[in-house]
Amino acid sequence: MLSLLFLLFGLLALFTAYIFANIIRQLLLPNTKEPPIVFHWFPWLGSAITYGKDPYKFLFAAKAKHGDVFTFVLLGRNVTAHLGVAGNDFVFNGKETHVNAEEIYGPLCNPVFGEGVVYDCPNSKLMEQKKFVKFGLTTDALKAHVRLIEQEVVDYIKTSREFKGQSGTINVPPVMAQITIFTAAIALQGPEVRSKLTNEFASLYHDLDGGFSPINFVLPRAPFPHNIKRDRAQLKMRKIYETIIAERRAGKIPPTTDMISHLMQCAYKDGHPIPDLEIANMMITILMAGQHNSSNIASWIMLHLANEPQLCEELYQEQLDQLADEHGNLPELDLQALEKLKLHSNVVKETLRIHNAIHSIMRLVKQPLPVPSTHWTIPPGHAILASPGISANSEEYFSNPNKWSPHRWDDRVIEEDDESEMVDYGYGRMSKGTKSAYLPFGGGRHRCIGEKFAYLNLEVITAIMVRNFRLKNVNGKEDVPGTDYSTMLSRPLEPAEICWERR
Repeated sequence: MLSLLFLLFGLLALFTAYIFANIIRQLLLPNTKEPPIVFHWFPWLGSAITYGKDPYKFLFAAKAKHGDVFTFVLLGRNVTAHLGVAGNDFVFNGKETHVNAEEIYGPLCNPVFGEGVVYDCPNSKLMEQKKFVKFGLTTDALKAHVRLIEQEVVDYIKTSREFKGQSGTINVPPVMAQITIFTAAIALQGPEVRSKLTNEFASLYHDLDGGFSPINFVLPRAPFPHNIKRDRAQLKMRKIYETIIAERRAGKIPPTTDMISHLMQCAYKDGHPIPDLEIANMMITILMAGQHNSSNIASWIMLHLANEPQLCEELYQEQLDQLADEHGNLPELDLQALEKLKLHSNVVKETLRIHNAIHSIMRLVKQPLPVPSTHWTIPPGHAILASPGISANSEEYFSNPNKWSPHRWDDRVIEEDDESEMVDYGYGRMSKGTKSAYLPFGGGRHRCIGEKFAYLNLEVITAIMVRNFRLKNVNGKEDVPGTDYSTMLSRPLEPAEICWERR
């Protein structure tokens, strides 16, 4: 018994000395050749708790003390944040030989997306995969998507038990999650995949989505319940797509022009066709990419409109003014009609500004990385972090940045792509310009290629909801719910309920 006490005392003393040495090193022996370190008591754990609870609060506080460039410890890894417009450019336009996204996000994403795609392949192969997928994101494709998305939202409103009767209350996030998985499936994957979105498929999608738990950055293969469900769901969803592909190759299904058929005809630059396994995993990735951010942003839009009902009525009036016939009847939407709905567009822009879905974007440093205009160098092994949400919510770039105000965009335009800033990373010409305070879809070679689809999807969903309902908060509550940062994607804290009333 006495020996056990001595052992425990020795371990406690060792742990205390370890903490003390960590404190002394930070206060008395800082490395002046590297960015300043955010003070933390415990080695390895570092700032994980305060950062994890509210990343923006943590980053703004560190910025106030250290400036735009600083390092913090996150579960054993040194993470150097570079904030502001210069930081966005520094991280997003980092050379491929200097910084790497695959080693940061691979452990988290590969079990979800599957083998051979996204971060489970060389960057050059990912760029080819992006080029293949742009088949569903052309201007002609987007024109066709408008009616498909509108019909999905209309059908959901007609058939969902959430909208029975003349008025009611809904918990917004799950409703928007269902709507956006339907719109993403019909527009990006085709009617056959859409027809398979049964309750079982939705349950599989939910389990797969659970794989994006932050702990999986550190322990991606640990036998946690959510990881076991993730792996089973990935296998079952992949089998669903592989069955569709096999039936098409066997001629059991009439020829179509959807994404699966397109990918079945594609080949990599070396001449090899895309394996069926990779087609299936690309389809899983497309569905998740098309639904994830749209679901969260659509939820925030509905919550803000319920909090400011007069804005909801402004949107409805805009449709009447711009689209209605002489009898006040509103037509089906098309791309040309959407272009007339400026306030609808501004609502989406403003919601993306204030609720950037991904609060932190990281890269792994592979070579010593000098920080421009400083004497600091970021060493290999560090992660670098950009947070476009910081610049988008900064008084330096937006007046009263914490207020949701769509009308701020009435006379403000997003910077147009400069021809001199255009580059082709392997999937078509796009802007490499990242010196902007407003980057809701990232930048550089990993910029989201579905940006135009996301805007279109959100504008159509907003327009149809506004056509059908008046919205308001429950029991006269004010403001919108707080943000849930427990997953990789920021979303409203639940329950997030609002009242609806049919027009």
